[in-house]
Amino acid sequence: MNTQQTVQQEAGTVEENSLRLEPEKAEQIVEALNRDLADAYVLYHQLHKHHWNVEGAEFLDIHVFLQEVYEDVEDAADEIAERLQALGGVPHANMTTLAEKATVEPEDEDVYDIRTSLANDLEMMGDIIESTRQHIELAENLGDHATAEMLREQLVTIEEHTHHIEHYLEDDTLVLESATN
Repeated sequence: MNTQQTVQQEAGTVEENSLRLEPEKAEQIVEALNRDLADAYVLYHQLHKHHWNVEGAEFLDIHVFLQEVYEDVEDAADEIAERLQALGGVPHANMTTLAEKATVEPEDEDVYDIRTSLANDLEMMGDIIESTRQHIELAENLGDHATAEMLREQLVTIEEHTHHIEHYLEDDTLVLESATN
């Protein structure tokens, strides 16, 4: 690591922004978005884990689906981080900070059956949906309509993925009972 360092902006600070959102309002939105960013990375890593470890008759479909979901989550995280910076904030970027600031609880390191893994994903995604809705309302109430719109678009995507996971967890299957014995 380079020993000569010039800090351009300290983490946890919010500077003036060219978007003309008052600093007091920007601080509240930056704090909320940094929580969203941390939650997104926890979800991203959990989905990636499940993508790597999925097995069984539906392996390929679920493997591909989980990749699509974690890529969408990664894209959302990038968009959140860029919005944070535009608002004058500093996006969380260190794994320790992201883990500490996340409001969702990740699954442990063990590998579980895919039904358990997807149920854990569904639970985490539900928590993120609730938080996103609150942050949309916060941004709207503070007059930051662009952040609210960005979060609305992300909400639609995560709700679609959540609904698909719910379908994967249904009891109906094409797999014969004899194949599971």
